[in-house]
Amino acid sequence: MTCILQTSLLQVSLILASSSPFREQLLAKLGLKFSIYIPDIDESRRAGETPEQLVYRLAEEKARKVGKTQSGLIIASDQVAVLKGEVLTKPNSAQNAFRQLEQSSGNTLTFLTSLTLLNTNTDNIQTVIEPFKVVFKTLSSQQINHYLYKEQPYHCAGSFKSEGLGIALLERLEGDDPNALIGLPLIQLIKMLENEDIDILLD
Repeated sequence: MTCILQTSLLQVSLILASSSPFREQLLAKLGLKFSIYIPDIDESRRAGETPEQLVYRLAEEKARKVGKTQSGLIIASDQVAVLKGEVLTKPNSAQNAFRQLEQSSGNTLTFLTSLTLLNTNTDNIQTVIEPFKVVFKTLSSQQINHYLYKEQPYHCAGSFKSEGLGIALLERLEGDDPNALIGLPLIQLIKMLENEDIDILLD
């Protein structure tokens, strides 16, 4: 799949290594021309791997995989939600989503979002992990069921969409970049692009 957005005069090839429509929408906010290639990698967690190690590795693997066939600046990212040391994956069903939200009720959920920028011409690679915390309200079973019925966030880690009705589940947000919660830390990305001599305010 390739998607070209003609939104900038930026000369360097900018590539988003992701199948996520949310990351595509976030990157488009910067007004840059980019293409999309979907990396085909095994995203399974390795034995003994911490959540931080997992997202760090997967972002770099995604960038490297796309870099085998494409050249330019490759952006890749990965995200996990962590509750009391347990990784919450995409629920993929109403039953799993209910269980996740029931566990999150009254607790703090930490999202770890990794970001990699790979320059295939120089092999320079930058990777960071941006944490973002969400503090949940104490939720009733009825509230959870009504929310899931209305938004059906079964493909979202943590079983909610902060950019949608899911914001009603939360007491507060804690972090430096709300874009990281949705899936792509734009503030960190802008810094990485500056390290590659790209000022998006001038391009």
